[in-house]
Amino acid sequence: MSVAQTIERLGGWATRRELRKVHPRRAIERAVVEGSVVKVGRFRFTAPTTAKALQHAVRLDGHLSHLSAALHHGWKVKTVPTDTWVTIPRKRGALDCDTAGVHVHRSDVGPDESRDRVTTPLRTVLDCARTLPFDEALTVADSALRSGKVDRDELRAAAAKAAGPGSVQVRRVARHASAKAANPLESVLRALTIEVGLELTPQLQVAESGMFAVVDLGNEDLLLIVEAEGYETHGTRKGLRRDCVRHTEFAVFGWTSLRYAYEDVMFEQEWLRWTLLAWLAHRAGTNKPACPKHVLPRAA
Repeated sequence: MSVAQTIERLGGWATRRELRKVHPRRAIERAVVEGSVVKVGRFRFTAPTTAKALQHAVRLDGHLSHLSAALHHGWKVKTVPTDTWVTIPRKRGALDCDTAGVHVHRSDVGPDESRDRVTTPLRTVLDCARTLPFDEALTVADSALRSGKVDRDELRAAAAKAAGPGSVQVRRVARHASAKAANPLESVLRALTIEVGLELTPQLQVAESGMFAVVDLGNEDLLLIVEAEGYETHGTRKGLRRDCVRHTEFAVFGWTSLRYAYEDVMFEQEWLRWTLLAWLAHRAGTNKPACPKHVLPRAA
């Protein structure tokens, strides 16, 4: 996997520490020199498209918005967009310039909702919540809260005033957004659990006799742990033993531990939802839903 691909999987931004878990220092430096990765500040890296996105907004006399604005604010997203999101006024006529590589969105942006041609943090979260699928919108909202650029009470107050198409999802995203989510992978996984009716706490502390652990998602009443395993390798012998001890102790104390790989969370969502619904059905003593096809990688 290239350094650029790693950054994309990490949500569009990565720290040097995150990249060093996967790539040697020389590979990171080479990617910067070759231009496949842009270094922003001393320890942060992003894609060239993120760094150049604002140019499209200026050229179209619009506002950088949605996922492109989220990346501009330094937030992580589920999927880095291939096109730049630019919002232009509703009543502007047909554009007479080249819009290749641009996702044009028509909406009015108030004078207090944009700074330097980029929608403000709060407006960006609201736009994403109104327009994007729930898991993508929740990822943006979680990252916004985690960054401190958006306050949870401020978001909920703005969502309560939302009206028109998409306003129901705006309130849904605001209700579930949490700064505790560590990364896009956890945000997407939590969105899927919410969709099947599970209310799980991010970064739940599990304490039993002689055991203490912090898990990605959990519910003490259900004795359920749900975790997302990142794409980076944790394949040391010491790490393997620690992982085995951890999940064995969960089972000993009566906890169900469901673990999902990056690919399953992002690309096998129908199967993942089925596993959650099947677990709920088993717990309730009802019939399990039919299992959808799951695509596993072929053995080498």
